[in-house]
Amino acid sequence: MKLYPYDRAAAVRYAHEWAYSRNPLYYDYENLGGDCTNFASQCIFAGSGVMDYTPTYGWYYLDANRKAPAWTGVPYLFNYLLRTHAAVGPAAQDVSLAALLPGDIVQLSFDGARWAHSPVVVSVGEPRSYENVLVAAHTYDADYRPLATYEFALVRCLHIFGVYKW
Repeated sequence: MKLYPYDRAAAVRYAHEWAYSRNPLYYDYENLGGDCTNFASQCIFAGSGVMDYTPTYGWYYLDANRKAPAWTGVPYLFNYLLRTHAAVGPAAQDVSLAALLPGDIVQLSFDGARWAHSPVVVSVGEPRSYENVLVAAHTYDADYRPLATYEFALVRCLHIFGVYKW
């Protein structure tokens, strides 16, 4: 298995295109707990071009009822992206705000106990701060929204460093 570059520009283009609407190829989970991680996964897929069809622990979407937990679940996406074994699909590392790039993912905990939101980074400015990291998201649809405008207790930054492919 080889590590290939992640196409950040493609992920960001997708985020801008679908931030305020829904791609009809994917189910909208807005009324079933939220659509943020589904949207983040779509953006990551646009930048990676590959899914991991491993049952239960992979990262894939076939239809509304046949998807991996990591495709739509905030903590499951985190666990998948930070897996310790090489498997087909995107891979990330937990980094500081200073290491974020467009196309990366930020996860927020609003109560300090449960991770509940997965916005996609679409722009970063200097100095690197919550005000200068702009995101796109579903559930509370947004594009170019400063991270500082969210009221969160905890934040974790997921830098996608590449995509494993055969």
